[in-house]
Amino acid sequence: MIPFGDFTFFGLLLYAVLPAIALGLLGWLDRGRRWWLMLVTLGILALQFSGDLAVRPEFEVREIWIVLGYAVFQGVVAQAFLRWKTRATFYAALSLALLPLVLAKVLPFAAPDTAFGFLGISYVTFRALDVVFSIHDGVVKTLPPAQYFAFLFFFPAVSSGPIDRYRRFAQDWVKTRSRTEFLDDFDFAVARTFRGFLYKFIIAALIHAHWLTPASKQSGALWKFSLMYAETLYLFFDFAGYSAFAIGLGRLFGIRVPENFNAPFLARNIREFWTRWHISLSFWFRDHVHMRFLLAAVKGQWFTGKHTANYVGLFLTFGLMGLWHGLEPRFLLYGAYQAALLCGYDWFSRWNKTTQIWRDGPAWRAGNIVLTFHAFAFGMMIFNGHFTPKIPPHREQAVDVCDCHTVTGVVWSRAQPAVQPDVDIYVDYQWVARVRADQFREDLKQRGMGDGRHAFSYNFTAEIRNGRAHTIEVRLTSTGAFLRGTPTVITCPRAEAATD
Repeated sequence: MIPFGDFTFFGLLLYAVLPAIALGLLGWLDRGRRWWLMLVTLGILALQFSGDLAVRPEFEVREIWIVLGYAVFQGVVAQAFLRWKTRATFYAALSLALLPLVLAKVLPFAAPDTAFGFLGISYVTFRALDVVFSIHDGVVKTLPPAQYFAFLFFFPAVSSGPIDRYRRFAQDWVKTRSRTEFLDDFDFAVARTFRGFLYKFIIAALIHAHWLTPASKQSGALWKFSLMYAETLYLFFDFAGYSAFAIGLGRLFGIRVPENFNAPFLARNIREFWTRWHISLSFWFRDHVHMRFLLAAVKGQWFTGKHTANYVGLFLTFGLMGLWHGLEPRFLLYGAYQAALLCGYDWFSRWNKTTQIWRDGPAWRAGNIVLTFHAFAFGMMIFNGHFTPKIPPHREQAVDVCDCHTVTGVVWSRAQPAVQPDVDIYVDYQWVARVRADQFREDLKQRGMGDGRHAFSYNFTAEIRNGRAHTIEVRLTSTGAFLRGTPTVITCPRAEAATD
């Protein structure tokens, strides 16, 4: 189950939200807020990671055990570093905290048909690294286990951010709100949640259905420009919608999750843009990578040029940011592109101070906004792989759509590219059908998945459209392994049955 991905998640979320609202209105919430938040976090994690992960085709592990094992591992690393803090243990703690993410990224390339990790491991790892840096800097001197776990896996932001900082989170964790403060937070949470629905389920959904999907199926230069705009705007509204949900829900529970977007398409230069776009990520890299590199470079006198350290630091920072997204060439190219833009802007702004070729004024500022938007939008074309060879995943076993009428998905393995395996469909734990993943989809072919004939679909009968909740499972026939995205629960109104 993907948080904030469908209305089923929001329905389950009511079991956490409604008691919190009732207790808050009575003025009792903050007396046991931390324990309630911990209980809700564990419940959401159990639901979100209830499926099995095929670490190897013949070896599956329940995802929740991987998550809990990861939490224990990171906790031991942080506590050990807190107790034995030296320069050597600092680098050891950094390496160990980063190790699970490296394994999750590298293993599928080094050992095909091998998988490790869980949804959100990148964001959780950044939080774990923040704790290590904070201990090293001396700003974190105690690390209560429950508080540390709540920080790592704060459920509104566990899988899609924003990326919080431990010191800031700890202040909210121990703070007690008055009833008036709760009402202010509740008002903020409602407003931000409605913004999330507007962004993700209305604007982003409309862009995807009526612009992004049609444009992706066309060819030609004009359609490429159209696709560039569609991908950029869809990413913003979809991601900003997720962030709005996380920020609003966090505020309801007394945690002020940091903002992630601040009107980025009104930025007048690329440097300003990165203070407005994915703010929590860009500031994390600025503070923990770029600034630390600059300090080390100045202290060690690594470079003779006045601006060389800054430029090298930008390429290092955005190169690592690209690697964070994945190991494919397009991500490294994207990072280099963004670093080149920032270096170019820095050089131009200094040069322009003496030449005054690019002036100030309403028309000039409007031109800056337009140029900045297009520079970033072109970068999204790089990010999405339009200029690099398509590299298919080592393995794709996932359900794309599961609604009241149909379930569709993909089964593909680079190790056996011609195989079209069978999948079994279960409704309420009862087997209903077996279908073969042999249907053609153009998007699969474009992603490099052989001839594209690796999709499946199954149409449900009208019996599930009866107003009751139904558990849908899709398993590989050969191994019985769940496909990613199932099990899932859907509820279909009775009224739909009349339209069949």
